[in-house]
Amino acid sequence: MKTGTKNILLLVAVVLLAVLPLLFVKAEFGGADDAAEQLIKTIQPSYEPWFSSLLEPPAETESMLFALQAAIGAGFIGYVIGLFRGKASKSKSQ
Repeated sequence: MKTGTKNILLLVAVVLLAVLPLLFVKAEFGGADDAAEQLIKTIQPSYEPWFSSLLEPPAETESMLFALQAAIGAGFIGYVIGLFRGKASKSKSQ
């Protein structure tokens, strides 16, 4: 199989893996904090939190910070892999 064909098939597979769950899963995605709060309220309905947040950012901000954290982590991993591959290829050429 040619390299171009393999790359196209891999790209199609990645797109399908990203899109199909969004089409077929009809679930509400919530955070772990919300699930824990609901569980605590079912176990002990009289529970009152000790404190509340001073600043409550909108949901978009939380999503943006999570995506930023993932991007920084991916960048760091890519940098380290590139660094090691560069060192390996440099030592082979000497």
